[in-house]
Amino acid sequence: MAKAPRPEPVPGLVVVDKPAGWTSHDVVGRMRRLAGTRKVGHAGTLDPMATGVLVIGIGRATRLLTYIVGHDKAYEATIRLGQSTVTDDAEGDVTATRDASSVTDAAIADAVAGLTGDISQVPSSVSAIKIDGQRAYKRARDGESVEIPARPVTVSSFDVLDTRREGEHVDLDVRVEVSSGTYVRALARDLGSALGVGGHLTALRRTRVGGLTLANARTLDELAALIDSGAELPRVDMGTAASAFLPTLRLTEPDARALGYGQSIPASALEEAHAGEGPIAGLAPDGDLVAVLERRGASLRPAVVFRPSGAAPSAAAAQ
Repeated sequence: MAKAPRPEPVPGLVVVDKPAGWTSHDVVGRMRRLAGTRKVGHAGTLDPMATGVLVIGIGRATRLLTYIVGHDKAYEATIRLGQSTVTDDAEGDVTATRDASSVTDAAIADAVAGLTGDISQVPSSVSAIKIDGQRAYKRARDGESVEIPARPVTVSSFDVLDTRREGEHVDLDVRVEVSSGTYVRALARDLGSALGVGGHLTALRRTRVGGLTLANARTLDELAALIDSGAELPRVDMGTAASAFLPTLRLTEPDARALGYGQSIPASALEEAHAGEGPIAGLAPDGDLVAVLERRGASLRPAVVFRPSGAAPSAAAAQ
């Protein structure tokens, strides 16, 4: 007798406070066990040394992750001036040491200002960017000379919260808000370079991805304890999740039903606030996510359908 198919897991996002020493893939593996499904993914990789917000998609919510990856992010970090490393962070070997004790607060402020706004940044040679089809970090670890072209990024804010001077080193606690694709360890490297003493990242904590923050996050131990107690994973439901990253359109019931069948609806349903061409979250009258919509001339068509016609709303738990 054939086995009955496993029911689809309740879709939604789980915001994990990633622990240090874990890769993002490690977290996905743990979440698969906790959620009881292999249909788990993440948005926005964090290095093993980093902690903080890692957005995990469960079930159908994995299809929402592609719309999350490109959003802005916020971090708190510590930068050490006076040392350069091969990886631009504390996990790599020190390549150069210089006395940073004479670097003034005014010089630091000027250099920080020069790295704020729309800038051109060269990612670290051990980043996951592909060069000729191969990850840069693999080429670097194989002993190859890796040259990654600079690319435009936006550093919306770069604030120094504290300055600690110990011997020849200067440690800066900073808070930054950056566009997707910005490497905070490259900011540390470039700040040290601008000051002539070198620099690298010694700590990194992501505090926000788009509209989701540490206030939404749980540690893996907290999530495991909830599962052990018989509770559900605290998912951010699909409608709330989409609203945190995309402009939204509240649909009429007929339009929601049409989109659930994969049909298009007239673009006249849009308000003036949605005059752009980017993706839009189409929400049913009950607030559940029906589809992500794309404008095509006079029509709105579903790029991804999340709630097929006649389906019940997501029964995801609140945050």
